[in-house]
Order: sequence, then structure tokens, then C-alpha cells
Amino acid sequence: MSLIDQTAVELLSNLTSGNLTSVELTGAFLDEIERRDGAVKAFLHVDADAAMAQADEIDRNRTAGKPAGRLAGMPVAVKDLLCTVDVPTTCASRMLENFCPPYDATVVARLKAADAVLIGRTNMDEFAMGGSCENSAFHPTHNPWDMDRIPGGSSGGAAACVAARMAPLSIGSDTGGSIRSPAAMCGVTGMKPTYGRVSRYGLVAFASSLDQLGPIAQTAEDTALLLEVIAGHDLMDSTSVDRPVPKYTETIGRLLEGLRIGIVPEHFGDALDDEVDAAVRESIRVYESLGATVKNISLPHGKYAVAAYYIIAPCEASGNLARYDGVHYGRRTDEHDSLIGMYSRSRSEGFGPEVKRRIMLGTYALSSGYYDAYYLKALKVRRLIRQDFDRAFDQVDLIVGPVAPTPAFKIGEKADDPLSMYLFDLYTVGTNLAGICGISIPCGISGAGLPIGLHLQAPTFEEERLLRAAAMFQRATDWHTRKPSPV
Repeated sequence: MSLIDQTAVELLSNLTSGNLTSVELTGAFLDEIERRDGAVKAFLHVDADAAMAQADEIDRNRTAGKPAGRLAGMPVAVKDLLCTVDVPTTCASRMLENFCPPYDATVVARLKAADAVLIGRTNMDEFAMGGSCENSAFHPTHNPWDMDRIPGGSSGGAAACVAARMAPLSIGSDTGGSIRSPAAMCGVTGMKPTYGRVSRYGLVAFASSLDQLGPIAQTAEDTALLLEVIAGHDLMDSTSVDRPVPKYTETIGRLLEGLRIGIVPEHFGDALDDEVDAAVRESIRVYESLGATVKNISLPHGKYAVAAYYIIAPCEASGNLARYDGVHYGRRTDEHDSLIGMYSRSRSEGFGPEVKRRIMLGTYALSSGYYDAYYLKALKVRRLIRQDFDRAFDQVDLIVGPVAPTPAFKIGEKADDPLSMYLFDLYTVGTNLAGICGISIPCGISGAGLPIGLHLQAPTFEEERLLRAAAMFQRATDWHTRKPSPV
């Protein structure tokens, strides 16, 4: 097996045993980035010299017998919205094109403390607003399985680089499906943890009550390894929850006895592609063969999830992005004749079309006379959606269904139809509105050779259950071992 095809757990074992050096490993992935990323375009910034210097230092420390971190020598890619000291953090936007933060996000600091090698910054939809990675101000990312298709979004680069074997692990963010959808589109494993499980300090916010950082990897076991490093309470984030982080890697191999799986019949309607439907149903049969029982459940307010999400998220984005005015933060126009003109031109030049659309939607919904009719009502619906999940989890341990209505669509196919793009989040936004955890794992390949993802959801802070369930499936199937053909 090629070095870059090994799982992160296998690579870490070889690093720890001395069979492999970090310089060798980092060099192999940098070579693959050099060879493949000209076509895939998963990265926005790669500093090969800095990565190799990190790797060399880790090797020297290990040789000298110094304590090694949990990920010592392991390359990790980071979505380009996590502040990293003196490294470009652009959010794939012209607004932050030249921004280099003076501090590290907590997740970045934890990766560094674990002696991970930060191999590069991955492309995304601008300010994480989009589901296809076409909204980057710099270039779209291509799906390694079919270069004419989208990799999913907004963490498209983070998923594509793992699928293309340009990094063994990556960090993404998920506001309405932005880890799980690209993981499904690219045939990798991606988890959205419970809101509050992973610190958001240093994350450039899109929607503060919905955003959550999480891991993307080849397997559930690799996902558990990365989550173990980045999860945990952080005093710098008031939304971070103070509760112990389980040893996910120690329990992931245990079977879940008496597993009760819930199915939402409405998720298998006309909107669902036939091949996705068949792959998900076959996956449910796999769980039944492993001893799980299956029960139909109801999420009656789920039909309002997309509408509620596309009010709440733009409203929060409107507030979060107000700071980018050409004075406090971000790009300042060179041409202006007044203060208001400077604000207007700076924001017009700095933000792309989708970001502008969502700012305007949010500002309108928050405006006088509309707040109660839109934003307040959406918050009430959000509470009802959470109650639906709570009642469902009184009956079942997991909810299983599709991640997306179809496999990856072609680049440009939905560019002129924002509503169609928003409806692509149909199965994922409820997880964020409810604050629960979810994971996407590969479960099939379409007739066109495109990956299909299976969506597992669990109650708050039950990431351990999700990972064990995902690992059970991956031990019984080989979909997670499939990879795209080399470019």
C-alpha cells in the first residue's frame, strides 16, 4: 500500500515506532499536493518550507527522547477560516485577502500542542456561505472523483484534499452541513460535533449559534483520533461546554449492543435520488445484519428546517459581517469621496454575490417591523425542531438517512438557482438547528462513479456512540476504502 493511502491511525503507528519519519511523511503529502492540486484546487495556501521545518523539528525532538504530542509528525490541513498566527486567513474572500492573524484559534493551538504538521489552508465557500465550494473568491474546488463536479461545501477543500490523498486529516466547519455534505460528495468521513464540544475561539464566524468545527478523515477511527485532540472546554469560548472528552479511540472498536435505529419516512420522498435511496436502504440492512433494530420515527417540524435555517443563519451573518467596513477590519477601497461611500464601496468590492445575498436577507429579516415575523418566529420553530429530536431520541439511539438528495452535481449547474442550492441542505440543517451531532460515512457509489454518503445523527454529546456506529459499518463494508482515480 502506498504511504499516502494508509489511514492516519496506521501512519501514526509507523511514526511512533520509528518506521517512518515526519519528514518522509510530510514530504510524500507535499509531493502529492504538487502533483494533484493544480487540478483539484483544494488548497489556498501551502508553505512547503514551513511544513518541512515543523516535521524536521518533530523528528529531532523524537530522536532526542523529548515527549511527543498525540499527533506527532502527522500532517493536518486546516480550513481557511481558523485564525493562525502570521499565516494568511482569508475565508476565501477578497475582504480578508491580506489578513494574517496575530493569534491562533484554539483548535489550531491544540493541533500545534499535539505536534501536528499544519500542511496547508483549504479552500471553501466565501465566509462558509455555500454548499458547493464554487463561491470562493479565488477559484472553485473540483471533486477528485469527477473534475467537472462540485466537492460539496462549504468545507469543499477540506474534504477534497483527504479524498485525493493530499492530507490524511483535515479540519472543517459545519453551519448547516458544511462538513457532512462535502464528506458525502467526496467519499470520506466527516463529523459535525455537538455545539459546544469543540471551541470556536478563533473561528471567523458565519452564524455563531450554528457554527461548529469538526474532523474530516478517511475512516471513523481516524475521525475519532482527530476529535480527541481538538475537543474540550475552552475558557476563551463562552459557548464551549465544560464536560470531559471521552477517549474515543479506546472505545471505537466496541460493538453497540441492542442498537435502535430511527428512520424518518419523509426523508425518502420524491426529492431523493433513486441511487441514493437504494444505497441508504442497503446500509440500513447492513446495520440490521449487525443486530440493530429499525423503527420509523417522526420529525414533524423538519419540513420547516430549511426555511428556519435560511432566516437564522443570514441574520447572524448580517451581524457578524458588519465589522468588515473598511475601517475596523478587511479591505478598504481606494476610491471614495465620503465616509458612507467608503463603507459602501469597500463592502461591495470585498464581498462576493452569495455573501451579499445573505447579508441582505439577514438585515431585512432583522429590520424594524420584520423581526417578529421572521427571526423571532424562526427561533420558535428552531425550538420545536429540537423538541422533535429529543422525543425521537427517547425511542431510538441513532437517526439514519441520506446526507444529500443526490450525488455531486456539475460545477455551475445550480449557480443561477440559489433556492435549489439551499434545498440541497434539506437533510443536514436540522442537526445544526438542534445542536446535536452528526456524521457522514461513505455507503455506496452511483452509476456515474460518484460517492454516496450515509448520515448518522445522535443526541447531544453522544459523539462516542456515533463513532462506534460508524466504525461498525466500516468494519462490515469497504466503501470507505474506495478512492478516486489519480488525475
